[in-house]
Amino acid sequence: MLALTENVTEIVKKLSGEVPAISGLRIAAEPDGQSLSVSPADQAAPDDQVIEQDGATVYVDGPAAEMLDDKILDGGVDEEGNIQFALGQQA
Repeated sequence: MLALTENVTEIVKKLSGEVPAISGLRIAAEPDGQSLSVSPADQAAPDDQVIEQDGATVYVDGPAAEMLDDKILDGGVDEEGNIQFALGQQA
């Protein structure tokens, strides 16, 4: 299962706290089967895997969950306020 770093949980909690319509982030596989999209979400889609960690919620669609099963999601906010995510291999 996808793991989340403390950085990501803080980003997700901050987003959900600032925008009431957002309950978490959703990661979905793109139609090409090679890339992923990350977007704010208000709820899980019917086949989403729900990851709840340290007060943060991330929804992952089925195809993305398979791609990310052994990964860890990290993130940060740059000086201009842009959120950036990175994937790494779980230890």
